[in-house]
Amino acid sequence: MTEMHADDAARKNLPPVRIEYRTIHGYRRAFRIAGEGPAILLIHGIGDNSSTFEEIIGELARDHTVIAPDLLGHGLSEKPRADYSVAAFANGMRDLLVVLGISKVTVVGHSLGGGVAMQFCYQFPRFVQRLVLVAAGGVTTDVNPALRLASVPGVPTALRALGLPGMLPLLRGASRSLVRADSVPGLPARLTPRGLMIDHQDLLRILSDLADPHTQAAFIRTLRAVVDWRGQTITMLDRAHLTERLPMLVVWGDKDTVIPVHHAELIHAAIPHAQVEFFAGSGHFPFHDQPQRFTQLVLDFIAATEPVEFDPYNWRSLMSAGQRLDAMVGDEDILEEILEAMEDERSVS
Repeated sequence: MTEMHADDAARKNLPPVRIEYRTIHGYRRAFRIAGEGPAILLIHGIGDNSSTFEEIIGELARDHTVIAPDLLGHGLSEKPRADYSVAAFANGMRDLLVVLGISKVTVVGHSLGGGVAMQFCYQFPRFVQRLVLVAAGGVTTDVNPALRLASVPGVPTALRALGLPGMLPLLRGASRSLVRADSVPGLPARLTPRGLMIDHQDLLRILSDLADPHTQAAFIRTLRAVVDWRGQTITMLDRAHLTERLPMLVVWGDKDTVIPVHHAELIHAAIPHAQVEFFAGSGHFPFHDQPQRFTQLVLDFIAATEPVEFDPYNWRSLMSAGQRLDAMVGDEDILEEILEAMEDERSVS
């Protein structure tokens, strides 16, 4: 994808998207920004960067201020030897908003960014007016086997090969051959050519960025903060009750090869008031596959909902009461899966 320049935006009558930088706590952080009005914060996934949202920023910015940061260690932001946990990323979002003088946002998080968005709501509820989760991480342990493998000590050294001359063109050629193939015996369903076909271009784009050794190191630190050999290590389900008054939209592609679409059903069971939308035929990046539908869905959601106002007394009550199982919906299998995910996070084994 290419950055939308000012002349392109003008031809489409869209606000131009600017790349700006701020140094916060000694680290230079990059972000894309466009438009004026109520603020929307877009948070990208692991190994990705804010350019992933370029097809939707302009439309969202017609009547909103849209901020799309490059997470620390990603994109044009610095890549120090630092804390790449979900909580640290949430802190970074708060810090950037404070520096920009923005105190209220609708938060949109994709993949890892969905986990960061949920964590942001938990740590800084005063900032959040609405929440949109897009193929969000942090529901159960289940995740693409390739990410589990990449988190195992020793395996990430193979990423260094991405910097060798000719390696990236070789991978692109191999991917084209694979997606034309009918099957590869022995591969898990989500790693078969049929499974990879939807998302392979975006995954190759992310792999291309990992050819840089500093980006590789930041990627591995980030991955190990959220994934181990068993899968994802953090679940949002044990704090789902804190969203009781928060307007919430959940979006998932029904052909997602990275995080199972079933996780959308688990979120809805734990947070019954959440609006859930499935994108038929879309993979892990529904805003790439169907950008116009996605943008309109988010704008309609914002228009149809009142922004939540932080109530410290209600927050104290929710924190004290904890998760209520009787507030969940769904059949026995769904509820048992939610309980298992919550229990699995409490285990150190």
